[in-house]
Amino acid sequence: MAKLPVTEEALMAKFGPHLNVAPPGGWNAGLDIDKEVKTHCCFCGQQCGIVLKVKDNEIVGFEPWYEFPFNEGRLCPKGVKRYLQGSHPDRLLAPLERDESASDGFREVEWDAALDRVVSEIQRIQEEHGADSFAMLSGVSLTNEKSYLIGKFARLALGTANLDYNGRLCMASAGAAAKKALGVDRAPNPWSDIPLADIVFIAGANIAECAPITTSYIWRARDNGAKLIVADPRVTPLARTADVFLGLKIGTDSALMGTILHILIERDWLDHDFIEQHTTGFDAAAAAVREYTPQWGAEITDVPASRIEEAAELWGTSATGMLLHARGIEHHTKGVENVLSCINLGLATGKYGKPGCGVSTITGQGNGQGGREQGHKCDQLPGNRDITNPEHREYIASVWGVDESEIPGKGLSAQEIMNEIHAGNIKGLLSICFNPAVSLPDTKFTAEALDKLEFYSVIDFFMSESALHADIVLPGSLHEEDEGTVTSAEGRVIKINQAVSPPGKARKDWEILLDIAERLGKKSLFTYDNTEEIFNEMRIASHGGTADYTGITWQRVEDEMGMFWPAPEIGHPGTPRLFEGGKFFTDDGRARFIPVSYRPPAEVVDDEYPIWLTTGRVISQYLSGTQTRRIGPLVDQYPEPLCEIHPNLAAEYGISDGDQMTVTSRRGSMTLPASVVSTIRPDTLFIPYHWAGKKSANQLTQRALDPVSKIPEYKVSVVRIEKADGSVAVTDERDMELTDGSQA
Repeated sequence: MAKLPVTEEALMAKFGPHLNVAPPGGWNAGLDIDKEVKTHCCFCGQQCGIVLKVKDNEIVGFEPWYEFPFNEGRLCPKGVKRYLQGSHPDRLLAPLERDESASDGFREVEWDAALDRVVSEIQRIQEEHGADSFAMLSGVSLTNEKSYLIGKFARLALGTANLDYNGRLCMASAGAAAKKALGVDRAPNPWSDIPLADIVFIAGANIAECAPITTSYIWRARDNGAKLIVADPRVTPLARTADVFLGLKIGTDSALMGTILHILIERDWLDHDFIEQHTTGFDAAAAAVREYTPQWGAEITDVPASRIEEAAELWGTSATGMLLHARGIEHHTKGVENVLSCINLGLATGKYGKPGCGVSTITGQGNGQGGREQGHKCDQLPGNRDITNPEHREYIASVWGVDESEIPGKGLSAQEIMNEIHAGNIKGLLSICFNPAVSLPDTKFTAEALDKLEFYSVIDFFMSESALHADIVLPGSLHEEDEGTVTSAEGRVIKINQAVSPPGKARKDWEILLDIAERLGKKSLFTYDNTEEIFNEMRIASHGGTADYTGITWQRVEDEMGMFWPAPEIGHPGTPRLFEGGKFFTDDGRARFIPVSYRPPAEVVDDEYPIWLTTGRVISQYLSGTQTRRIGPLVDQYPEPLCEIHPNLAAEYGISDGDQMTVTSRRGSMTLPASVVSTIRPDTLFIPYHWAGKKSANQLTQRALDPVSKIPEYKVSVVRIEKADGSVAVTDERDMELTDGSQA
């Protein structure tokens, strides 16, 4: 069991003699520290600037970085408390090997023994079962340099096609849709364009909790007179201020957007010049929604027809407008179609390539944008190239100094890899910065799969729930313990500066991978002395790709507080706003309307499972919670998952606020406290997904995938509920007793 989350009081006890501190709850500016380091928050895709304070090689506090242009000193609760994670007693300090005789199931080993075991198992499995029988999963909280290195490492050192990343669970639908329609996967605008918009349309994005600093940009737009539309099954904090709220039934997003497109066409709220000069495919897209009348849309979405018409008029008659979407429309078996239906609204009204105009995804993970550009996806090579394209393969082979045939082909996506592990076809796995035991849907299935592996090794800085299944655990590095670049939700490449070194025997992630590559006989392909050398090779590999970093230098990123790609040559100023002049990244320079016809989700309610379930985030937690569930003030803010339920539905089942309720899907069941709120649809439940084990919302979710993006349908499951028998099945971890009777 995890130890207590670290608190400010614990740091004060350790460093008290060195600090001029305020009482618990805040640090003042007058610290006796060794240095201050300007860097960025380790969490979401906004990548806010922050100044970390260092004492005795430990992060002891922070200061706002007011000069950084994105957040101008603003931070959310996670950003304010993120510095506390490095002092947690759970920090992995030495390699571990599974030992069933040990009290916690593991024993410390030396690095050489650990790495030799990893390499010998890789070689044994691949000799017995083939190269693709060993897979790799990585994460997008890693830097661009690590993402690039992992793509090269998996393909040339491991020699496997089966490499994928946890961005597959996040922005994959948005990326696939943008490439289909626009030819490039990146937000078309910097966030500074949001205040220039006459209308801001938020679809499936709980911005106030999941991207809080973005809220300030929307307030600025509102101050300038902008109208606000919000589409969501929950009345999120931002939705409470909306001019038009579209409280749609989950899984009906493309029906809503298709109905709006129908209204735009019927009432001629179109930019005909833009459509004619800069797009193709409009007639087919129009035909797909010909029958999507407001009355039809109201029947499918459960949003009043008049309200859909009001939203269409606001969007269609505004001179400028931005539509921002996130996982709420992307975590679906039709996530790509949902995003394409939003892009169609932007193209139909000419809202691209101009100030205050664009349709953008709000990237969720820390380097979710950069991580999906550098080649650690199963279908991708660096520069956002296609691994099945012969010209793309030849170019990357020339950069890597290998024959094109040495680069494996397209592999399996993250959930497909887990499916094949469960089926017994993939025998070995190396994962880094990925916690599939919590992150993937249907957690029982995932746990069974991990236990079927002949060998599993994890690189991480905490003992994650997935690492508990591993044979070898290698202690890697935190965000602040290495140097590199990341790319924010805007497409701004920024610098991560090292503040401290890894503690104990922990090592930098990229150094671990280089050691494994050397033991696999591939040292000549991985001759880097530092991350800047990896960055410079990455720039060359990106040259000519859509995500072109050629002109983005290490020094310019530092000096200019970031640069926007593409920057195709040295001296290029970067490209904050894409598509200016109406030129898109397609072969003919025109954007594509893609026809979208509504289809239902993979599961629909029935007599046995009559209630919809959706999942998402809360403001104080991040992804699988590996980091944030160890930070005391964030745990205090939201210590356990709650099930949001409407008062009408709660009354039907005799459930009151705080009661234990049991939620059951076709895959599993969990019991947790009810949070009775009027801000959710009466036919829908909401459970946040940041917890593990019996607290995991992914016990309930399904493994059905979008056929294009391969993203699971986290946002739609069907369940039944009942009031629990009074037993407390879900509690605050800090109140749970250990087996010896002591407190955690």
